[in-house]
Amino acid sequence: MASPLPVSSASAQPARDAALACAVVLAVALGVGRFAFTPLLPLMLHSGALDIRHGGWLASANYAGYLIGALSCAAIRIDHARMVRFALAATILLTLAMGVVHLFWLWTAIRFAAGVVSAWAFVFASQWGLRRLAELDAHGYGGVIYAGPGVGIVATGLLGAGAAALAVPAPWVWDGFAVCSALAGLAVWKTFTRQASAAHGRATHHGGSETGVARADSIGLIGLYGLAGFGYIISATFLPVIARQALPGSAWPDLFWPAFGLALIAGALLAARLPLSWDNRLLSAGLYLIQALGIASGIVFPTALGFGIGSLLLGFPFTAITLFAMREARRLRGDAAAGLMGYATASYGLGQIVGPLVAAPIAEHTGSFSAALWIAAAALAAGAIGLVWLGTRASARR
Repeated sequence: MASPLPVSSASAQPARDAALACAVVLAVALGVGRFAFTPLLPLMLHSGALDIRHGGWLASANYAGYLIGALSCAAIRIDHARMVRFALAATILLTLAMGVVHLFWLWTAIRFAAGVVSAWAFVFASQWGLRRLAELDAHGYGGVIYAGPGVGIVATGLLGAGAAALAVPAPWVWDGFAVCSALAGLAVWKTFTRQASAAHGRATHHGGSETGVARADSIGLIGLYGLAGFGYIISATFLPVIARQALPGSAWPDLFWPAFGLALIAGALLAARLPLSWDNRLLSAGLYLIQALGIASGIVFPTALGFGIGSLLLGFPFTAITLFAMREARRLRGDAAAGLMGYATASYGLGQIVGPLVAAPIAEHTGSFSAALWIAAAALAAGAIGLVWLGTRASARR
């Protein structure tokens, strides 16, 4: 196995700075801007501010915004670093707003807007960061970038668990998250400058010719990445609620979400150690199956151990799948990959919209999330089959 960080001493520090800055952006935009809702949902349900159906609507509003934001990325011609800064600042302000306002329709608008800017942060930080690492021949630091959401999830999960134990009102927690995010954002703000990447503005298509095969590979990436979005989101949105239903009175449910985040960090860092020559699609297929097993674990074994194992198996592949998808987009389109990244992210976002809309009514009707979770596991298994087919077809062509 190749060394994960084959970086010269001259480029090591710039590579670390770029990777860590992007990790902070994703920790704020995804770990807080998108996923802080998961550990705070039980608090909001307990206070009577929401019921489970309205919680599903808020989740889907956020994912709808993520879809719109991702689709718009292909049309945005603003400097990538400037877009990252804007999305970072907007995420902080929208997180603060969740604690300030108390009307459902305003929450819906805020969660929608937060979805839009989190998609911008994800796509443009990914393209900026991966391009910068490519310039420095420091691809192994890519795992650091995609460990960022895990850091945000762990932090918000632990703080949310502490807030629940101390009966801290949810609005205070939202505002606390905003303050912490602002401090983190200030620490990396200066890293994102136009001059930081000499490749800005060059649309280099190494390996991204517009042949029929390349178009088919791009369509396959977009469609199958969407199944990953649908497959994981039901557990990711409702995990604390599901665990509380299965383990009433237990202290464990508040820890499953931070465990998900820790596994996510480990998965992203380990994925970056794999050789670049390995097929991104086949690697992703294996990770889809791991997530499907994680979902099944909580259904078949609705115990603390079952949910714990499920959280780890669901979290470990989470952003590793994203890393391989974004690498595949760059393999196909090179430095002009932002558009394809945006379309793939939009497909993922569409899957995330459908997930809660499917799960919440089923759970409300049956009193259980089991049926919706089995559907999610089946979607991931189908995605894995599709990815294996694409990867083996490419091997046959070679």
